[in-house]
Amino acid sequence: MESLNNTTGWTLNKNFIALISSQKEDGSFSSVVGQKSIEDLPKGDLLIRVEYSSLNYKDALSASGAPGVTKTYPHTPGIDAAGVVEESLDNKYPVGTRVIITGSDLGMNTSGGFGQYIRVPAAWAIQCPDELSNKEAMMLGTAGLTAGLCIHEINQYLKLENASVVVSGATGGVGSMAVNILSSLGATVTAITGKNEEEFLHNIGANTILQRDEFLSSTRHPLSRGVYDAAIDVAGGNVLSCILASMNYEGIIAACGNVAGAHFKTTVFPFILRGNRLIGVDSAQKKINIRETVWQMLASDWAVHSLNSMCKEVRLDDLSIEIEKILNGKQTGRVLLNLN
Repeated sequence: MESLNNTTGWTLNKNFIALISSQKEDGSFSSVVGQKSIEDLPKGDLLIRVEYSSLNYKDALSASGAPGVTKTYPHTPGIDAAGVVEESLDNKYPVGTRVIITGSDLGMNTSGGFGQYIRVPAAWAIQCPDELSNKEAMMLGTAGLTAGLCIHEINQYLKLENASVVVSGATGGVGSMAVNILSSLGATVTAITGKNEEEFLHNIGANTILQRDEFLSSTRHPLSRGVYDAAIDVAGGNVLSCILASMNYEGIIAACGNVAGAHFKTTVFPFILRGNRLIGVDSAQKKINIRETVWQMLASDWAVHSLNSMCKEVRLDDLSIEIEKILNGKQTGRVLLNLN
């Protein structure tokens, strides 16, 4: 292979391995493992050798050509990456620095973490906390960060110890991370799921497990009996409608997803009669200083326990199978991509 010299005099392979998603002549999309060139990466301050990435629902949408996610193909998805800086134009991140990249435009319209190299602006990077390995950082990934951001928002208003908290989509990436962290903080956690994964949910800290259909059918509108002090909702749709009807006085709901639908029904009553707060949480464009704060918390007081039991490790060759699983709602926990 040809080579490219970086500022340290090390020699980098000009070509690297990546998952490449393309649109076929019949309009469908497919993903294959192939070679890309470092020279074809976009301009940026940091060239990063990616050691680990992780699979998120947004990655699956990008790989499958979902409208409004990625504009131009062929494309390498992967909104998460953790690795080592190998070229730097920014003194804050010298060569050899371990960094985490999540969100911004990575993996959307910028070549993403499902390849062995990325090049990004320094403003997208966060130095990986010393307490976390790059592998552990990607076991958490955007899912862990999003769960942490939800907890950060709730924590502004409510002491989580002994609080009653409900989490929807509890077997997914964000949901499972949220259940685990909330449990470790002393909350009483109710997990809502559409899967038969009771043992998994109990093992990660859920006190009570509700099947989604049972929860939906047992909730009265516009207000049901107040049960929960706080909620983390990754589902949206009618699940969020029922959560809103089930909150205690001054309850707080952090909404961060729409896997059950983008539209939900409610009235003013949860807000004017119970003083509830509905807070939207986005991890992709959140201010970098808040993301840094949450990553530090995830490395310390909000550490996720038993990460290995919540994650499945795969290589690039196996990733297309996992993408199909997550698109079909068959994924449990996290999928870690090893690019070493």
